[in-house]
Amino acid sequence: MSALDGLDEHQLEAARVLRGPVAVLAGAGTGKTRVITHRIAHGIDTGAYSPGRVMAVTFTAKAAGEMRGRLRAMGVGGVAARTFHAAALAQLNFFWPTVAGDSAPTVIDNKVRLLAHAADGIGLDPDVATLRDIASGIEWRKVTMRSVDEYAAARPDGVGRFGVSRVADLHRAYERLKDERRQLDFEDVLLACAGMLEAEPRVMKAVHEQYRHFTVDEFQDVSPLQHRLLELWLGDRRDLCVVGDASQTIYSWAGADARYLLEFPVRHDDATVVRLETNYRSAAPILDVANELMRGRPGALRLQAAQSDAQSPAPTVADFDDDRDEARAVAARIVAQISSGIDPREIAVLYRAHAQSAEIVAALADAGIAATVLGGRRFFDLPEVRQAVMSLRGASVAPLQGGFLDTVRDVLRSLGLTEEPPQAGGALRDAWEARRAILRLAEESPEHTSLRAFTDELAARAQAHDEPALRTVTLATLHAAKGLEWHHVHLIGMAEGLLPIGYATTFEAVDEERRLAYVGITRAGRTLSVTWARGHRGRQPSRFLQEIGTRTLGAARPTPRSARLNAPAASASGGARTQSAPPRR
Repeated sequence: MSALDGLDEHQLEAARVLRGPVAVLAGAGTGKTRVITHRIAHGIDTGAYSPGRVMAVTFTAKAAGEMRGRLRAMGVGGVAARTFHAAALAQLNFFWPTVAGDSAPTVIDNKVRLLAHAADGIGLDPDVATLRDIASGIEWRKVTMRSVDEYAAARPDGVGRFGVSRVADLHRAYERLKDERRQLDFEDVLLACAGMLEAEPRVMKAVHEQYRHFTVDEFQDVSPLQHRLLELWLGDRRDLCVVGDASQTIYSWAGADARYLLEFPVRHDDATVVRLETNYRSAAPILDVANELMRGRPGALRLQAAQSDAQSPAPTVADFDDDRDEARAVAARIVAQISSGIDPREIAVLYRAHAQSAEIVAALADAGIAATVLGGRRFFDLPEVRQAVMSLRGASVAPLQGGFLDTVRDVLRSLGLTEEPPQAGGALRDAWEARRAILRLAEESPEHTSLRAFTDELAARAQAHDEPALRTVTLATLHAAKGLEWHHVHLIGMAEGLLPIGYATTFEAVDEERRLAYVGITRAGRTLSVTWARGHRGRQPSRFLQEIGTRTLGAARPTPRSARLNAPAASASGGARTQSAPPRR
C-alpha cells in the first residue's frame, strides 16, 4: 500500500515534493494533517528521508501526539513529532551538561506565582488579574524578541493601575528572581535553546547532523522567536515544508505573525506553493458563509465542498432579548437535535469569551443535557477519573472473579456508575459521563485485553493527553475550538462588543476577530446556527452578520427573530448589497 493512496489531486501535489522549500496553504477542513503525515511517510518509503532525520513541529502536545499516532498507523516510527517547546527543551537537557557542566535549569510551572513573589520584593501589590496580564506581557516581550526597554516603548500605557515604569520594574525583578533560582519559564526554553545554538558551534553542528528535513504545521502562528529558532535548526539546508492558513491566524496578540507564511514564497523564491481548497468537513452553504466573511482578505483561500448536497440546510441566524433567552433557545434546539438521534459528541456551542458560558451551562443543565467545557480540568485529572483508575489498578493485582469487562463494570458500579444517567445536569451528571467514558474505552479494547494492560493504557493516555470524547455537548471559546470539528455548531453572541469584542478598536484587531468568527464557522460540518442577544444595554448585531448577509438583514435594520444566512448579501467592507443576491459557490 502506497503512502500516497487516498490523496486528492492537490494533496498529492504537496506530498510528492520532497525536496526544497514547500508552502502548503491549507484551508480549514482540507486535510492538512493527512498531507503532512503522508508526505513524511512517502519520503521515508522512497528513501528520500531517514526517519531519525525528520523533525515535524506543531503547536500543541495533542497535535504532535496525533501526528505520531498517524505515522505509527502507517508503519512509520522514529520521526521527531514535537512542539517547538518540547524540541527545544529536549535539546537543552541533552546539551546543557556538556556546555555548562551541570544540569539544565528547571522550568517553572506557574509564572503568576513567581511574579507575585517578585512583586513582593519591590513593594508592589498587584491583584491576580493584573499579574496575569503582566505575565502575558512578559510572554509577548520574549516571543517578539524585545528587551524590557523595548517592551516599555511598545506598550506605554502600563497595566491596570500600574504605569509602564513600574511594570518594567516588575519585569526586571521577575527575571532576577528567576535567575537566582536557576529557573526558566516557558519562553526562556526557546530563548535559551536559540542562544545555545548561536554560541556553541559544536551544538549547532550536532543538531544539523541530527535533523535534515523539517515540517512545520500551523505556520501562520509562528512567532519571531520560533521563526528564529527554526532558522537555526535549518541552517543552510533547504528541506522545509510549512503548512498553514492565514485566515486562521488568531494568536497575533500572543506574538504570532502570519507574514512568515504569506511571505514564504518571497523569502524562498524557488518555493513550491500548493493550495488546498477542497473542504471535506463542511456543507456547501456553510462554506459560502465562511468564504464571504474572508473575501478579499490577505491569503484567503476559497473553500469548496468536496461533495455537493442539495439537502444541506442553510445556516440560520436568530436574535433574542437577553442572554438567558438566547441560551434557553439554543438549549432547546440541542434537546431537539439529541431527541432526533444526533450524538451529543457531535454538537458544540462556541463563544468568544469564557464569561459567556455561564448562561448556556445553566440552560443545558436545566434541560438535563450534559456538557463539557473545553479548557477546564483535563479528563485524567478529574477526581472521579483518578479514583476510577486507582480502583481499577488495585483490582488488577487481585484474582479476577469474572472477565476483564465484567470486572471494569463492577468497579465502576461500586463508584457510582448506574445504567441510566442522572436526569439533571451538573456535577453528578459530569461524574457519570466520566465513568461511562472509561467503561466505553474498556468496551472498545482489543479482545483478550487484561485489566493490567487496560490500566497501563489509561496511564499512557494520561501521559500523552489522549483523552476520550465524553458523550456530552461541547462548550468552547473560539480559540479553544481551533483544530476541532463537530457536525452541528451553535455560534452564540454574534453581537457588537462580543464578536468583535469591545476592546478590538483598530483595523488589525477587528480583522483578528473576523478570523475568530471564521474559525468558529468552519468548525461546523452539517448545520450552523448563529445567535445574538440585545441584552440590557441594547447591543447591535455584529458587523460580521451584515458582511456575510442574511435574507432580511440590511445595513441598518435589526435582525428578525429568525433568518437564513444568505451569502453574499453584503460587501466585504460591510456595505449593504442587493438582498436577493443568490449565494456564491
